[in-house]
Amino acid sequence: MATSKQVEIEIGERLARLRLSRNVTQAALAEKAGIGVRTLRRLEVGEPSTLDTFLRVVAALDLEDAILAALPEGQIRPIERVSKKGSERQRARPTEKKPAKPTWAWGEETDD
Repeated sequence: MATSKQVEIEIGERLARLRLSRNVTQAALAEKAGIGVRTLRRLEVGEPSTLDTFLRVVAALDLEDAILAALPEGQIRPIERVSKKGSERQRARPTEKKPAKPTWAWGEETDD
C-alpha cells in the first residue's frame, strides 16, 4: 500500500502531465483555478496541499466527474432501508466484538 506522500507525488505528476498534454502553462492553469503559480508548482511536485487547492485545479482541468466517479456513493442497502423505515444512516456504529472464550490448558485444573 502506498503512503500518503507517495500518493501526493503521483497525483502531482499526473496533474502536471495532464496539464502539459493539454498545452496549458502553469500560469494559465493557476489563473483559471484561482490559485498562485507557486501553489500549483508545489501541488505538481507532490508537496502537501489543501483539498481546496486540489479541487480548484481539478475543476480548472474539467475533471470533477472523473474524481466523483472514482468514489462510490455508498448507498444504503434496500433491506436496511426497509428495516429503518426509509431513514438513512447518520452515524456508523462500532462493530461489536465477542468476548474471547477462556481456553483451557493442561495444569490449570482447579481443586474443588
